[in-house]
Amino acid sequence: MEFWGHRGKSLVTVVIYVEGGGDSRQLKADCREGFRKFFENAGLGGRMPRVHACGSRDRAFDRFSNRLAESNTEKSSVLLLVDSEEAVQGQDTWSHLERRDRWKRPTGADDDNVHLMVQCMESWFLADVERVAAVFGQGFRGTSLPKNPNIEEVTTSAIESSLKKATRQCKSGPYSKGRHSFRILAVIRPERVAEASPHARRLLDVVATLSAR
Repeated sequence: MEFWGHRGKSLVTVVIYVEGGGDSRQLKADCREGFRKFFENAGLGGRMPRVHACGSRDRAFDRFSNRLAESNTEKSSVLLLVDSEEAVQGQDTWSHLERRDRWKRPTGADDDNVHLMVQCMESWFLADVERVAAVFGQGFRGTSLPKNPNIEEVTTSAIESSLKKATRQCKSGPYSKGRHSFRILAVIRPERVAEASPHARRLLDVVATLSAR
């Protein structure tokens, strides 16, 4: 997919390799659609990035690194998006991933090439509980969710357990990552996520800047 300016100039195609989607073709499709809607709701419109759902985080990193190594690739437009899995603790993103995952920064990559969902994608849901409640409907108990306004401080285990507790009485509950996560991603408001998560704001700013080039 390429996007064209008014004079026929080819614009940069932003490609994002995302952790998520598991091993099933349907889940990968759901993952792509969830992120597509999220970026569309962020106002990117016709400048949409191309999302590759990679399943595991290691697979996402490998595909990102291989694409970055291609000689004809516009390196600034190739991004990696994975869960941080734990608090980032003031480290830059590559330092965090090198410490936690033993990933070495690929040649040609800089800080804008890599982005984190801190501490996991479900952290973003805490920024827009109203939309999460709308997905589950009657029986949803938002009071069961963590109250910390700094959503990047809430651990992955606390988020997952609280989501299950909040949705236990819902017709489509309890929360299951495979059944629900990408449906929620598609409807939460990116502006709310960006307000609550500095790492999410950085992702949206970088994608918007690259897509406008």
